[in-house]
Amino acid sequence: MPCFFFHVHDGVSIPDKEGVELPCWADAQREAIRLAGNVISDSAMTLKLGEDWGMTVTNEEGLTLFRLDFHIASAPVLSGRSGRY
Repeated sequence: MPCFFFHVHDGVSIPDKEGVELPCWADAQREAIRLAGNVISDSAMTLKLGEDWGMTVTNEEGLTLFRLDFHIASAPVLSGRSGRY
């Protein structure tokens, strides 16, 4: 079974040195989305507007298969406001 690696980039790169064996790249894509959901859930209280982070999924040879990119952006209605709308 192929091994896929899920590298997180959040201002610093956090390489996945162990990887996960999955049947195919489509399963790796679903796993990446699940892991990203966990990161968002775990970081919900500390994420701030303007922050970027992402995840790169590679195969055993280090070839990038796909990326998930996240940016927390405010809408113009929130300009100059703090806290609750």
